[in-house]
Amino acid sequence: MEGTESRGSADGSATAVAELVARREASQDETVRANRTWWDANADEYQADHGEYLGDARFLWGPEGLYEEDAGMLGEVAGLDVLEIGCGAAQCARWLADRGARVAALDVSARQLQHARRIDEQQGRAPLRLVQADATRLPFADESFHILCSAFGAIPFVADSALLMREAARVLRPGGRWVFAVPHPVRWALPDLPGEEGLVVRHSYFDRRPYVEQDEDGSAGYVEHHRTLGDRIRELTAAGLRLVDLVEPEYPRDLGEPWGGGWSALRGGLIPGTAIFVTRKDG
Repeated sequence: MEGTESRGSADGSATAVAELVARREASQDETVRANRTWWDANADEYQADHGEYLGDARFLWGPEGLYEEDAGMLGEVAGLDVLEIGCGAAQCARWLADRGARVAALDVSARQLQHARRIDEQQGRAPLRLVQADATRLPFADESFHILCSAFGAIPFVADSALLMREAARVLRPGGRWVFAVPHPVRWALPDLPGEEGLVVRHSYFDRRPYVEQDEDGSAGYVEHHRTLGDRIRELTAAGLRLVDLVEPEYPRDLGEPWGGGWSALRGGLIPGTAIFVTRKDG
């Protein structure tokens, strides 16, 4: 399938995509290359559009306005080693540091990390520990962290998310938590539109072929991967992680549409938009 369609994506885009769009296979290398380039090129616009809603030092789990200070899914973080995976401008990492955590913040995009450094400098903060890396190749020793977290970062933007889960389990200490938020898998079947037209199933929930924006030569410029709920649970358990909770935040009817696209009170009142997996490494 090729053409022009709206993106049901993790980046919060609301407009139709001008490039050719395909549902096709994309390797890990192609995915990383495309998404690193895309986020470097679009980081300025993303932070300009969403920076105020995200805040400079707030931990927002998703477009529904659920904050960690209210949800408490990570537990007490003071004095613990914490890694944020797919950190963007490290807003969540900054919130964690303010609560006494020893934080590292990782992202594949150099430009996103430059925004993280900009915020630190503007606020006169001690600079965060920032790391540029692919989330499937975490550059840390085994059992380095008590907590791992990701709020709409990295996971949809890698081809081998099972490998990402194994890497997360590897760097997590026994008894530690790995908590991550992703676009809810049911969104994959729907167009990314906020009104009634966004409530009609257009794609198969079971079609795991990634969404790819590509040029006329077929070179990918953006890639987003889909897994079903069952896929996610199997990836986690195979990595030696235990699912503690699956949180599906409800969309507040008075929130409006701060994120754009298919995030709206209408859709949010009928189907979940975000899935938050709370997991633990036993031992």
